[in-house]
Amino acid sequence: MYGKQFSACIQGIHGVLVEVETDLSNGLPLVSIIGLPDSAIRESVERVRSAIKNCGFTFPAQRVTINLAPADLRKEGSAFDLAIAIGILVTSDQLVFPEQESFLLLGELALDGNLRPVPGVLSMVDVARQRGLKAVIVPLENAAEAALVEGMDVYGIRHMRDLLHVSEQMTIADRLAKAAALEISDPATREKEKEKENRANLNVASMQQEEGVQQFNMQIPGQPDIQVRVLSPTDRACVAEHSTGKQVDRRQRMEGEQFEHDPAYTKPAAEQVADSTSVQQVHSPSKRSSGSDPRHHIQLAPHLFVRKSQAHTYATEPTMIEDYADVFGQQHVKRALTIAASGMHNIMLIGPPGTGKTMLIKRLPTILPPLTDEEALEVTKILSVAGRLKDSGNTLMRKRPFRSPHHSITASALIGGGAIPKPGEVSLAHQGILFLDEFPEFPRTILELLRQPLEDHEIHISRSRAVFTFPANILLAVSMNPCPCGFAGSRHPLHPCTCTDAKIARYRAKISGPLLDRIDLQIEVPRPSERELQASAVAAAADGNDSSSMRERVLRVHKLQLERYREIGIHWNSQLSGKWLRQYAPLTPAANTLLDTAFEQLGMSMRARDRILKLARTIADLEEEEQIDALHIAEAIQYRQLDRG
Repeated sequence: MYGKQFSACIQGIHGVLVEVETDLSNGLPLVSIIGLPDSAIRESVERVRSAIKNCGFTFPAQRVTINLAPADLRKEGSAFDLAIAIGILVTSDQLVFPEQESFLLLGELALDGNLRPVPGVLSMVDVARQRGLKAVIVPLENAAEAALVEGMDVYGIRHMRDLLHVSEQMTIADRLAKAAALEISDPATREKEKEKENRANLNVASMQQEEGVQQFNMQIPGQPDIQVRVLSPTDRACVAEHSTGKQVDRRQRMEGEQFEHDPAYTKPAAEQVADSTSVQQVHSPSKRSSGSDPRHHIQLAPHLFVRKSQAHTYATEPTMIEDYADVFGQQHVKRALTIAASGMHNIMLIGPPGTGKTMLIKRLPTILPPLTDEEALEVTKILSVAGRLKDSGNTLMRKRPFRSPHHSITASALIGGGAIPKPGEVSLAHQGILFLDEFPEFPRTILELLRQPLEDHEIHISRSRAVFTFPANILLAVSMNPCPCGFAGSRHPLHPCTCTDAKIARYRAKISGPLLDRIDLQIEVPRPSERELQASAVAAAADGNDSSSMRERVLRVHKLQLERYREIGIHWNSQLSGKWLRQYAPLTPAANTLLDTAFEQLGMSMRARDRILKLARTIADLEEEEQIDALHIAEAIQYRQLDRG
């Protein structure tokens, strides 16, 4: 007997559809899972076995082979539990799942049959939609996340028994629980409840008598009566034919007729399980006639998850808890931050302690535009794979991420890694900001790992069996002191710099030239004077450098870039390269002359030259100029202060 269900796994941040094939054959009872499973999948055998038994089914005493295809792809995680369990029940003919070819099954099983949530559901459901599947069954905690994918019917269940029709009669466990509850209640309530239960039992007994159900009193205190249903010879013949696949001989029929009216006759336990209450089918609830089919039918209609409208999240304005109006002075830094946010340019702030470097960068998210639909889905997938989507309310992310790791972070935590790699802080900051405070305090080996993602906007992690790719289109924002003591160049009478030239050189040598080349804006943040503080306190918002005014300018430039680059698939000026940079960044003759002169006199690299050109493109967009002028080039060169130094 052979059956096939569909499940999925994660590779990088993308889902991969997996066929869960089940084969039952004669032989010693043994379960084999093949197709490069990890230890969590191999251990699923015991979880599935216990869940099947505790849900009232029978685990087949045969040789069970489960293949996870494609067989050359390494699989991990516990999301295959539900597909394996349903595959065994369907293949052993205990369950009917008429539309299984269009369903994706995801979920981890507890030993009692409860379903536990799994990470990465959004990516797995998205790939199932792309492959033509129509519906997905997931744990109820993952239903809201799965519903973010349009075009898929989502069914959220808490327990594997939720797939079946629930009988109106109380089970023995329910009766024992109710009896225990009555024992601890007050006498008056206990008498009322017992009277209600007696009346209900009389009604059930009368209905059961009509259906041929007999009750047996075990004469044990607290033990309810055992109810046994007596089948007619025809019903017993149907059960026997279904379980053996052969015709029941005449002798068995005669034995059935002989014991049909015998009150002491009880059916075998297997027949009692096979003859349980019928259930409704998928999408078309209909009860089967008594004794016609001992199998259970999947019923999913009551568990269809109703999507909530996501329209209110598409244009969500950021909550202005922090505002650039709180920062006194530093007008040239606010201008640089506006340029960085408009074109997604990397920025570095250099200055003595207490000048507001961290304060300025932490307010950068308040002026960034919201994520587009494509970006929001990609960012939400990363959070889903990392298992952090639940903290965000299981909705599409509309606010750009802001990540600020400590300088003691490891390489795998920053870039991503593990036996089967997971996204690191750089990927979690995708389409947002990665803030590295006290930049030179990070180990140089850690900082050098940023060179490739800053250039290619993605991270490649190689393993023996596969290469994993994580997106990493980030705005890198860093802050640093000018020297180890922090007061070099501050000219403060009470805090003179005590560092030697050799110390300062070693301190700045922690940042390599190639990494510094990739930082477009290098801005000094001096200590503001008392006059600047007083002027800023009087006109904090009047100068147009509060968060609301700055964000308006950024949104206008971002809309312009989306329109300009809609044909080439990029969103920001910082992503321009090659022929696209020459095409979309035209220079006036004066601007071209100035750029060539600066390139020769400052000894810039070709990468630095291209980055100055991208920065000038953003400055021209802020000025609503189509062509880049010499003033735009001059301002862009001034922002590379470490190159000039």
